[in-house]
Amino acid sequence: MPFQKSYDPPAPGPGPGCIHLRSKSMYVSGNIRTAETPAEVGSHACWCNMTQHVIGPDQQSVSPRGCRAGRLCFRDSYES
Repeated sequence: MPFQKSYDPPAPGPGPGCIHLRSKSMYVSGNIRTAETPAEVGSHACWCNMTQHVIGPDQQSVSPRGCRAGRLCFRDSYES
């Protein structure tokens, strides 16, 4: 029997993500995927559309789990 790796699925973050969160997978598949393996957890596969960097306007790291309500720069819609 061949060796098979398996990982626990990542826990979803609380509530919707920020509208400014971007990732390469978003442009390929149409949605932002969270890291599925431990090797992807530390990668900067996401960026903030406001700063065009892996650091958001609030000087904190950008991630699908971290860019949620509670951050000063969080936006859930394009309306003010």
